[in-house]
Amino acid sequence: MPSGRTHDRLTLWTLPAIAGLSLALTHSSRLTLIVCVGFLFSGLMLGPDLDIHSVQFKRWGWFRWIWLPYRHSIRHRSPLSHGPITGTVIRVVYLVAWLGLIAVISLSLTNEIWQLGWTWRDMGGFIGRLLRQHVTDWLALVIGLEIGALSHYATDWGFSTYKQFSKKGIKAFRPQPSKKRKRRSSRK
Repeated sequence: MPSGRTHDRLTLWTLPAIAGLSLALTHSSRLTLIVCVGFLFSGLMLGPDLDIHSVQFKRWGWFRWIWLPYRHSIRHRSPLSHGPITGTVIRVVYLVAWLGLIAVISLSLTNEIWQLGWTWRDMGGFIGRLLRQHVTDWLALVIGLEIGALSHYATDWGFSTYKQFSKKGIKAFRPQPSKKRKRRSSRK
């Protein structure tokens, strides 16, 4: 498999192509910037290798502890970590859950200390308006996050295919016959 450094290089090398394609499709520098930020964040911080002690995991520094439950509950290279769309959704939901918990605790403490008078209804309304007013921006971010993860999956697949081809040649691409178990006859 490619090293974390290889994944990082490919993320950085493909960024200009992602930016150019995004700008050509959206004609918006704002949306292009959001796609590129999502792509970089996914490629460098929120990638599929958070389920092992990887470069991405180490980059979280003091906050890497939030990924420990994720690492212990998801097997490396499973469809839950390395599956297109599924892997990204699980990591984003996991991170948003942590951020939500931290926000709730912070807002509760802030509200208590400074007696701001904020209610949960006020906060829910604010978040709802933020999500509704910026739907296109959120969609651009999600697309950038998924493209960043897809570049990781494609690199892993490409390296695996290359290694198999190097070892076995064209035979690596032929279907392998299934190995059938021989049943033991029961002797009575």
